[in-house]
Amino acid sequence: MNTRLTWICHGATAASRKALFPLDEPLEDKAVEEAARMVAPLRADRIAASPALRARQTAQALRLEAGIDPALRDCDHGRWAGRPIVTIGAEEPEKLAIWMSDPKAAPHGGESIFDLRARVAGWMDAQSILGGHVIAVSHAAVIRAAVTHVLQAPLSSFWLVDVEPLAIVRMTSNGERWSLRFSISDH
Repeated sequence: MNTRLTWICHGATAASRKALFPLDEPLEDKAVEEAARMVAPLRADRIAASPALRARQTAQALRLEAGIDPALRDCDHGRWAGRPIVTIGAEEPEKLAIWMSDPKAAPHGGESIFDLRARVAGWMDAQSILGGHVIAVSHAAVIRAAVTHVLQAPLSSFWLVDVEPLAIVRMTSNGERWSLRFSISDH
């Protein structure tokens, strides 16, 4: 069964602009305006969004009626949530280095990159069984995990994937494997 998956990253927030580990913050006003000007794919068999406010607001600005799916939530950054990355680097350089070099580590008490990718891969594989076209409004980390899953890349490559706010990433599955899909149109 063929599946098309269109990922849409939520718009910019104060946390993303200030290099903070995210909390459940709203979109910046400018991000709402940018999303409203985008042409989102209008036809889909299923539309899902992360439960986070910023993802729900993005879906709303895109005029997508999305159901909430907890599997699309952002990476749990534990006690680092809401704190500047530079501060963590100064106060806990060893723990930050471990988190960025060992995909199974979660020194912040949250979710490891390994666990994040397993969660995202499980969600994607469930969508592949259902087939059709699905749109997912989620987070940069979730989309990065999806890309590493599709490419069957080592988890160290997670840090080499850059997903900007409001980016659209397309993937397809033939029921046996996922592929990245690059196109100039939604067809």
